[in-house]
Amino acid sequence: MYLAEMITADDANGPGIRVSIFVSGCTNHCPGCFQPETWDFHYGVPYDEAMEERILKELEKPYYAGLTILGGEPFEPQNQEELVKLIRKVRKKFPNRTIWMYTGFVYEFDLIPGGEKHTDVTDEILDNIDVLVDGRFVLEKKNLMLRFRGSENQRIIDMKRTRELKSVVLDPLNDQ
Repeated sequence: MYLAEMITADDANGPGIRVSIFVSGCTNHCPGCFQPETWDFHYGVPYDEAMEERILKELEKPYYAGLTILGGEPFEPQNQEELVKLIRKVRKKFPNRTIWMYTGFVYEFDLIPGGEKHTDVTDEILDNIDVLVDGRFVLEKKNLMLRFRGSENQRIIDMKRTRELKSVVLDPLNDQ
């Protein structure tokens, strides 16, 4: 896996101050994507132990609300293998920090068992994140007034409640 970018003290990709990482690699190729360079699976720098340690060290700072994982596409199968390891460590070391993930795929179609992007670690990822922002970026539905997403078709999903109730539960931020 490669990282396109790591942003510290980010307030644009979830509530509070966050560490945000942008993984490389995406097969969606949404027209109007704000980072088409991240479609390349080898764009940026290799994700290795030193990068992981840098992320975890940054999250130690008391002002962080959590971690946000974006792309590219975090739910590309080759990215899930590395991200699940990071999520495990963040959950263990920082149980009070939230984890947000963004995906161009749709939760109840692509990420469930039998879905196109479901792997043997997808459920573990989904069980251990707090919020999933799903859906492709659609240029015709672009809306700069939305919080934490770029187009009106994208949803902010409360993953804890969704997994518990086995039905999509939108986060209250979805209405803002």
